[in-house]
Amino acid sequence: MNSEINFDFPCKKVELLIIAGEHSGDQHAAEIVKKLKAKHPGLNIYSFGGKCLSEAGAHLILDMTKFSVVGFMEVVFKCLFFRKLLKKIVAWIEKHKPLVICLVDCPGLNFRIARALFEKKLSAKAGGSIKLYYYISPQIWAWKGKRRFKLEKYVDSLGTIFEFEKKAYSDTTLDVKYVGHPFADIDISQVVSYEKDGPVLLLPGSREAAIGKIFPKMLESFSHFSKQEPAKMATVLYASDKTLAIMRKILNKKFQHLAQKVSFIPDGRRVETCAALMSSGTMSLKCCLAGIPGAILYGTSYLTFAIAKRLIKLKYIGIANILLNREAWPEFIQHAINSKVVAKYLLDCVSVPDILNRHENDANELKSTIGAKPEIPPEEWLCAALDAVPESDGTTGKL
Repeated sequence: MNSEINFDFPCKKVELLIIAGEHSGDQHAAEIVKKLKAKHPGLNIYSFGGKCLSEAGAHLILDMTKFSVVGFMEVVFKCLFFRKLLKKIVAWIEKHKPLVICLVDCPGLNFRIARALFEKKLSAKAGGSIKLYYYISPQIWAWKGKRRFKLEKYVDSLGTIFEFEKKAYSDTTLDVKYVGHPFADIDISQVVSYEKDGPVLLLPGSREAAIGKIFPKMLESFSHFSKQEPAKMATVLYASDKTLAIMRKILNKKFQHLAQKVSFIPDGRRVETCAALMSSGTMSLKCCLAGIPGAILYGTSYLTFAIAKRLIKLKYIGIANILLNREAWPEFIQHAINSKVVAKYLLDCVSVPDILNRHENDANELKSTIGAKPEIPPEEWLCAALDAVPESDGTTGKL
């Protein structure tokens, strides 16, 4: 990671600042920005985010998705860098004083930003002028439940994407709104769809450390699968040029015999697939909503895994399985990733019709779970925040 972090340039009045530290948050927030810009094209939106927010119309201050990491040890190794980054972000905010800040997911970073703004008395909860809105609740129902009291202390409003999450905040005074799941109003078939004769889809995720753990296991599993299905190809989605380079290096170093069978396409392209091997990220949920047969693979450092196993109360890794409260898509985790067993399940996915039928039913159940009508759409939720900011003469109504 580059130790030099420079991101200052002339800004107009910053009405809305969005901070999204990961690829999924960047994608979700971008959809909100598109809707905000459609209704209010003159709204000045800035972001510490990624290319999706930039393409949606937010002025990109710094591409935060380059720094996305997961896991306790992975963060520890880069803690000095993140301290410096946090300090510079807070200094930028103090200088430009946005009217409203929308913190998107990524609690490891965003909780620290919220606390720093509170301690500097910049945020509204501390008597300052900046309203803090938090989009996508951290999974306090899974681990670190006491974080709800930090949110209560630091932020003005929380937007949840699952209806059941509101109950987790019932013992706080925090303003919590169910704003709907970002996938509820998109046509999943325009992202991924089942095709019997399509390739196997490999989704190792967007984080470099996770790719290093998961992608070799996916390729090893596909290699065993390919011996039984030699005509089948594999397609890999990549989030950035950097992650593409990492995956190509792994392929060329250890799996040269697969080089002619594996192709790479950028995330965002529509894909058709007969089955998928997925990390536990955002794209895996899209595949599950599309009823794609397959399995979830997860791996991290052994120390990170040991710590997480003690702290996290969930039975499953994949969000689809969590929502369904059953292992609808088989999970192979850490040392349990046996490439021959995974390959055998892949073979079943492409040859046993009952598996496809079962996943289609699972997908329909998932759609009903995330499709509940929101109390307020997220773009209206943020518009209300901007409207509530007082003008210098004491009146309100920015939009």
